[in-house]
Amino acid sequence: MANEEDDPVVQEIKPKQQKVELEMAIDTLNPNYCRSKGEQIALNVDGACADETSTYSSKLMDKQTFCSSQTTSNTSRYAAALYRQGELHLTPLHGILQLRPSFSYLDKADAKHREREAANEAGDSSQDEAEDDVKQITVRFSRPESEQARQRRVQSYEFLQKKHAEEPWVHLHYYGLRDSRSEHERQYLLCPGSSGVENTELVKSPSEYLMMLMPPSQEEEKDKPVAPSNVLSMAQLRTLPLADQIKILMKNVKVMPFANLMSLLGPSIDSVAVLRGIQKVAMLVQGNWVVKSDILYPKDSSSPHSGVPAEVLCRGRDFVMWKFTQSRWVVRKEVATVTKLCAEDVKDFLEHMAVVRINKGWEFILPYDGEFIKKHPDVVQRQHMLWTGIQAKLEKVYNLVKETMPKKPDAQSGPAGLVSGDQRIQVAKTKAQQNHALLERELQRRKEQLRAPAVPPGVRIKEEPVSEEGEDDDEQEAEEEEPMDTSPSGLHSKLANGLPPGRAAGTDSFNGHPPPGCAGTPVARELRAFVEATFQRQFVLTLSELKRLFNLHLASLPPGHTLFSGISDRMLQDTVLAAGCKQILVPFPPQTAASPDEQKVFALWESGDMSDQHRQVLLEIFSKNYRVRRNMIQSRLTQECGEDLSKQEVDKVLKDCCVSYGGMWYLKGTVQS
Repeated sequence: MANEEDDPVVQEIKPKQQKVELEMAIDTLNPNYCRSKGEQIALNVDGACADETSTYSSKLMDKQTFCSSQTTSNTSRYAAALYRQGELHLTPLHGILQLRPSFSYLDKADAKHREREAANEAGDSSQDEAEDDVKQITVRFSRPESEQARQRRVQSYEFLQKKHAEEPWVHLHYYGLRDSRSEHERQYLLCPGSSGVENTELVKSPSEYLMMLMPPSQEEEKDKPVAPSNVLSMAQLRTLPLADQIKILMKNVKVMPFANLMSLLGPSIDSVAVLRGIQKVAMLVQGNWVVKSDILYPKDSSSPHSGVPAEVLCRGRDFVMWKFTQSRWVVRKEVATVTKLCAEDVKDFLEHMAVVRINKGWEFILPYDGEFIKKHPDVVQRQHMLWTGIQAKLEKVYNLVKETMPKKPDAQSGPAGLVSGDQRIQVAKTKAQQNHALLERELQRRKEQLRAPAVPPGVRIKEEPVSEEGEDDDEQEAEEEEPMDTSPSGLHSKLANGLPPGRAAGTDSFNGHPPPGCAGTPVARELRAFVEATFQRQFVLTLSELKRLFNLHLASLPPGHTLFSGISDRMLQDTVLAAGCKQILVPFPPQTAASPDEQKVFALWESGDMSDQHRQVLLEIFSKNYRVRRNMIQSRLTQECGEDLSKQEVDKVLKDCCVSYGGMWYLKGTVQS
């Protein structure tokens, strides 16, 4: 208390504007007045007994109270206007109050109702109770009030409300519109010197006078909404340098004809300067400008979908842009196969510059701009040279075969021919069938050459495919022709159980590297570590998905790593089989659209956990069925693993190996939507 008394008052806050209440009588004789409602309200507020404290002494609601509220904090920009005889008279306003009905009488009615209920309850309980016992009470004397405590009490809300309620009412007399007193007061709204002689100080222009009369509000300027940091209006955009304007427009639009760009920049901009600036941030595709990949994916950024670094994304998007320089149509599946990127990233690339057409593919979003091609041949030639360099880089990165790549158009001299996706698929199937027939004939020819040495008469050789050296050589030579042997011959079941016999003794190599069976090489150890770590996370993978994950792994490695020396599909598959995985020969339907790599399915056979047996039973089911219902899987697991198999164990093995689609279960990577 001593510290409180010594604490000085720093600042006193007083209300800016006093509260005003206006009480007006209600005409109870008016035919629109409901007397029964008025009596009911008065009864609820004052009760049955009327006294001096009653709100409605006539037992009718015969008056209404209006309470003021502040409409605005700044009244200096408002004025009362009176137009008379061609002159506008303005009177500044120093305060504006808005009167609204006050319903404080309802609070009194609620308080009366609570008092009556409390009295009734007290009366009922006292009938059966004896006289209250005498109780000891403690008397306390209040200590003297300090000056600081008094100031806090005076400024409290309760004190102000009590003081406001104690303030006496001031009776007012109402004067009508035509009354002489009203007319007298209205004369104060007129300027006394209306002849114009005394207004010689108004020498400012009308706009300056209006600015003095209505100054801009500082509060409104502060409250003006701020646009997002990545949004610029055209007025703000034109205040930037020309290079920044072009970059911002291309980054937001992504694909734009040169004529549209000139119209956005304005008629006063030199087209030569725009051509010089656009080539720094965009590439020419079919006569239109497409923003460069490094503008959309700057250095040290990554994909929001897969986390792939910006360098890999730029290469993939450049491949899509290059494909559109060759044709108006691009197939998304072909892009995903070459770039090894996830479907979401590829879809983002295509949506930047193309629109999807059902049963055809993705078509370039803008028509061919032949007018720009004819008008600026020097720019077209320079862009053609840039695309030639990009093509050479893509051939090296993605190992594209030059014979199978489309022919280059003549410096984008005209639109490429339209080839639908169905036609591309048909051509690819025809080539695959022709290559398969050639490989079969070559394989038979080599087998006949190996069996050519004559066998002495009377000598019989016992045919054992497992130990026959000639068969091992045949298998090795056949595998040199094909990416991977999926034939089930020589196996006891439809599961490719490990490496083919004799493989370890072979001397086959790829690009100078020994086969992965030689575990001592650094390449084999690194590849084996990648395969084991991948299958510990994902128990079932197709060869296509495994190659995609391997390419992502390569992209994260530093330059000069041993895995960059060259890994063939065969080495990758052999490493998978040597790591304890098995190939599952899923019986795909004849009309499947899955590629050969998507039809090669590998699964981790033994991981060392309790789910190995359940997973092996599940994989055997899918070696005979392309899709299976859950009840069939449940019954087979119960039959093989016992009746005590819980639902959680079944859910776990399904989650590890399968996906559900349309009420059926498929091995991961095999469902074709």
